[in-house]
Amino acid sequence: MGFRVFARTWWQENPSWPNGLEPCAGEKETLHEGIQTEEQARTICQGWNRTHPAGRLSLKAEFEEE
Repeated sequence: MGFRVFARTWWQENPSWPNGLEPCAGEKETLHEGIQTEEQARTICQGWNRTHPAGRLSLKAEFEEE
């Protein structure tokens, strides 16, 4: 068992929605694979999110079990 860290957006541009944003889980872009522990994966996500502004579409790093 291991973990994969990835980034994805949570909104997409859509002028017919309030504020021009429609909820939408974007495609996952792998940042790291083969992370051994949940704690390591969480630390990587926190560091990435701290140094990469989420922006209008709320781009965030997350993790999941492989």
